[in-house]
Amino acid sequence: MAKKENRVMAVLACNECKRRNYNTFKNKAKTTERLELNKYCRWCRCHRSHRETK
Repeated sequence: MAKKENRVMAVLACNECKRRNYNTFKNKAKTTERLELNKYCRWCRCHRSHRETK
């Protein structure tokens, strides 16, 4: 029997410049809301908050 796919790809975009910088995976069953992580943005050249986009 096939395993259910709980892990989906999430694209993270910088909240300041709105560029899509990172791709990551998240568990859809455990994390229902959008991810928000503090990551480095190479266009802003500093650490900024990145939020999951569609």
